[in-house]
Amino acid sequence: MASAYEGIQEANKIFMERVAQGDAAALSTCYTEKCQFLVDNIETAEGRRAVQGVQQSFFDAGVKTVELITLEVEDLGDTAIEVGRGILRASKGELIDETKYIVIWKREADGWKLHRDIMNSNLPA
Repeated sequence: MASAYEGIQEANKIFMERVAQGDAAALSTCYTEKCQFLVDNIETAEGRRAVQGVQQSFFDAGVKTVELITLEVEDLGDTAIEVGRGILRASKGELIDETKYIVIWKREADGWKLHRDIMNSNLPA
């Protein structure tokens, strides 16, 4: 069995690929069924369908790629906590946002899934 760090790195790779594909429905499957996505300036998105809607709004706003940079992973067995940075870019590489995030991951039968995803911008309001 791969370590939590290795599993999360693989899950993040899939997440970044799905962002690049612009497919919010596929991206939402990276999350648990009972997930929560907490981002600036909107109510908490609860469940995959709600997360799909928020992710689609990011795509509609021009997000074409995300780079996820893991700073640390705390392995708690079937749960893990990741702290990281994210860089969101438009189609020609223009910076849309730089973020910091914390994700509580859950190990499921088909791999690690985002269960609580908290993301905040580092850019001025």
